[in-house]
Amino acid sequence: MGAVTTTRPVSFRRAPAFLDSPPPPQVALGEAERALLAGAEHALLDERRLLDADELTALAALPDGAVMNLAALAHQVRLAWCGPTVEVEGILSAKTGGCPEDCHFCSQSSRFDTPVKATPFLDHDEVLAAAKETAALGASEFCIVLAVRGPDERTLQRILDLVPLIRDETGLNVAVSAGILTDEQAWRLAEGGVHRYNHNVETARSFFPAIVTTHTWDERAATCRLVKAHGMELCCGALLNMGESTAQRVELLTQLQELEPAEVPLNFLNPRPGTPLGDRPVLGAWDAVRWIALFRLALPSVILRYAGGREVTLRDLQAIGMTAGINALIVGNYLTTLGRSADEDLQMLADLRMPIGALSAAI
Repeated sequence: MGAVTTTRPVSFRRAPAFLDSPPPPQVALGEAERALLAGAEHALLDERRLLDADELTALAALPDGAVMNLAALAHQVRLAWCGPTVEVEGILSAKTGGCPEDCHFCSQSSRFDTPVKATPFLDHDEVLAAAKETAALGASEFCIVLAVRGPDERTLQRILDLVPLIRDETGLNVAVSAGILTDEQAWRLAEGGVHRYNHNVETARSFFPAIVTTHTWDERAATCRLVKAHGMELCCGALLNMGESTAQRVELLTQLQELEPAEVPLNFLNPRPGTPLGDRPVLGAWDAVRWIALFRLALPSVILRYAGGREVTLRDLQAIGMTAGINALIVGNYLTTLGRSADEDLQMLADLRMPIGALSAAI
């Protein structure tokens, strides 16, 4: 998740790698392609059922000329399952850097030589000030994010002190992202008023060991299940373009279907200097639109949130993502990178005539 911050995050914007060859021609869809889209439409809008792995694999293989057809269907599905409302959230990196885990995309890991250095937990006043900035934007959600494997007792208590303070002072729902939880910790956070807990699985189980070695995909999934068991809404997102295959992206979609999160933040790799993935190219904008649509088609009821990397990946096509299945966004800055201004995002929503409000996952 990404952030309204009280300290300026480090930003290393890199220009996207433009293709040397021209894009493929945009041609009319064939009968088989139209039939495939019609079948997905019938399944999602008439039968109200989830698509399976075979159906998602077939949709992922559609040609570039079908991307806007996918986007149009995803927008219909979003409206039918979730309605027109867009949820706005701000997030704060309340404890930055020094994380002992080795997530290969993350500049906050202490294992990599990056410009992001460890800083202590922000003071209560700093966190509250950031929450008030978020509330002033018309947001309904504020997430406190900490770069830790999991919270120790002192950290957990500081979170529990902050949650009612922020809620009472701003009226915002408060979310938390603090790593792997025990059963008792999940219970205490739920009892303490945490609305959502964020714990991204990031990628498919089969690809996860190539990205993280200090904990497993199943450890993350176990925390996700604890969050739901104790009555918090689960926010469980993905990070695309780390080297995973199309089949692994479909695998991830089916695994998210099984976890049943209320919210899915969709991140695109914004390569960070000093990390093992720091030299990867940025995902192409057209591919990003394709996968936004596929996430919506696979997960019709979730709050699908624009998150990190959208600015460098989609550039001028960000509004298309809002009409391809997205129904929530993070405004302001991310954890260690700059987002675009909140005013630009709010203007985009106004231009699209999309109302802002609070959401919970559709039932």
